[in-house]
This record gives sequence, C-alpha cells and structure tokens, in this order.
Amino acid sequence: MLGVYNPARARLKLLLTFGGLAVLAAAIWWGNANLSSYNLRILNLAGINAILAVSMNLIFGFTGLFSLGHAGFMAVGAYTCALLTLPVATKDSIFLLAPLAWPFSVITLPPIAAVVCAGATAGLMAYLTGFPVLRLRGDYLGIATLGFAEIIRVVANNIPSITNGALGLKGIPSFASNLWWTWGCVGITVFVISRLVNSVYGRSLLAVREDEVAAEIMGVNRTYHKTVAYVIGSFFAGVGGALMGSLVTTIDPKTFGFTLTFNILIIVVAGGLGSITGSVLTSVIYTVLLEALRPIEASWRIGPLRVPEIPGLRMVVFSLVLLVIILFYQRGLFGGREFSWDRVLDWIDRRRSRKQGVRA
Repeated sequence: MLGVYNPARARLKLLLTFGGLAVLAAAIWWGNANLSSYNLRILNLAGINAILAVSMNLIFGFTGLFSLGHAGFMAVGAYTCALLTLPVATKDSIFLLAPLAWPFSVITLPPIAAVVCAGATAGLMAYLTGFPVLRLRGDYLGIATLGFAEIIRVVANNIPSITNGALGLKGIPSFASNLWWTWGCVGITVFVISRLVNSVYGRSLLAVREDEVAAEIMGVNRTYHKTVAYVIGSFFAGVGGALMGSLVTTIDPKTFGFTLTFNILIIVVAGGLGSITGSVLTSVIYTVLLEALRPIEASWRIGPLRVPEIPGLRMVVFSLVLLVIILFYQRGLFGGREFSWDRVLDWIDRRRSRKQGVRA
C-alpha cells in the first residue's frame, strides 16, 4: 500500500539532501587543500572503484547478467581518453613503433569532452558485442565476456599505430588527481543508475533478473532491456577507465588484465548485489584497507618471532574476509538495502516515541 504523501516530510528530506551535498562538497574542498598526494591518490582510486562497482552492479546485481568484461571496457575508455587528451607534441615523442593514426594524431580535446567520448566509445563497443553475447546465460555469458575483455587486451597489444603496442601511453594529463573530478563522476554515476533502477524501467530489469521467461510473458522485451543495461554499465566502465588512466598517467595492455574485473566483482558481492549504497561504501573500505594492510607483506616481528616478507599476503587476508562475508552475510554487507532519509527519519521518530513513552 502506498504511503500518505507528507509535504513537510518531503521538504525536510530535500533540505537534508542539499545539506548532505554541501557537507560532501566541503569535505572534498578541504581534502584537496590539506591532504597529502598519497591520501588523495587513495581517495581518488576509491572513487574510481565506486564508479566501476556501481556500473557492474547495474549489469550483474540489478539485471542478473554475469558479465566479466569490465576490464575490457575500461581499456577502451582509458585508451580513448588518453589519445584525446595527450598533446600532439607528446604523441609524436612516444609513438616509436609506428606513427599515430589520424585523427588522433592531430586532435586534442578538453578532459570533460574526452571522458564523455571514452564512455561513449565503451558503450558503443558494448552495443556491438551485446547482441551475440547477451543471448548466453550464466557461466557461458561470463566466459564469453571474459574472452571479449582478453581480445581487447590482445588487440591493444598489436595495433601500435593506435595504442603504441606493448609500450603503452605515457604522460597522460593527470586531471583525475583532483577529488572534484573523481567524486563528481561518482555522484553522476550514482544519480543516473539510481534513477534508472527506481523507475518503471528498473522494475523491468529486476523482472529479467528474477525470471527471464516470466518477464517476457508479462511483456518485457528482455533482449532490449539487457542490452540497454549492458551499454549503460559499460559506458560508466569506460568513464572509470578514463579516470584511472589519468590518475596513473600511464597505461599499457597489461594494466587491464582479468584480475581487475575480479577485484571489482569482489566489491560488488561484498557490498551486496542490487545495493548502490553497498557498492560505494565497500569501494571506499576495500581501497583504504588494501593500502592499510600493505605493511603486513613486509618483514615484521611478533616478540622473538620474525615473520619473513610475504608478497600478496594482504590479498589472502581479503580472501578470508570475503569468505566470512559469504558465510555470515550471504547477500553481502547491505543485502540489497539502500540508504534513504525515510529510514533515518523513521528511526528518529521511533526513538522519540520511546522517550515519550518512558516519560509518560
């Protein structure tokens, strides 16, 4: 049953939303001015991971498409943005194996246009590959999309006139080192995908996830809806790849291996399939902990006992944490739940009612 519309409550939620945005803007402004480059890099990487996790959650969590091709779309976005933002003089100096192909050799775009083009190129690639690939289901779809991502990586390694081959691209403008860029894109990603999944169209995506045959019987065009979700998710994967390339300022085909997709999949599963809030918060937790646990890979002592250097130990720790989450939180930390002001206000109302009841 639909709840009764309360104008006062609606105005309060709107004020809380604007207040929350103002607090976040102030935090970003303070962070850009006061944090060290190391801390800024961690926060920027957390923002990029949030974009990638939310976009993968749209494909996997909300639509039920077990896609493992995110790294491939990230590569498409990263290379597109890099080629469009690199100065012409830099292009001439780094393309040693073969001259850069036209029109990339003569064009340089501002970052915002390059990022949009990166996302659009990744979305177009998803559209072209979606029709044959999305006919598959389950593990077969995962294998096909994983193979597609590997094909992109191999092709990038063998077209030196566009990607510079195994040498990669260096000197990429580092506009993504600014928190406004990364977390601004996070805000846009969350806004677009949350509006999508909370619309009538989003209900169709959930119907496709639960039972494709039943959804089609009810009049849902499953091929169309799966393709659109796949394209939109891939668009934001391309945006995330563009920002990552700008953050590290150098890319090559090895940057976009299949382990990158699995890292994003860990965030999505741990946060909760179908939870945008879970994807964003788990992205921050995952990125921060990944750096905080780095010292355990070095040699350290526990009293008289000396533990030798163990490269990769932090990923073992993360594997154990993921096992604990799967065992005790089968639906992830958030289990499909989302943050909303209604929950906060209802909790405040319950606390107030209890206090009034005790006083009475």
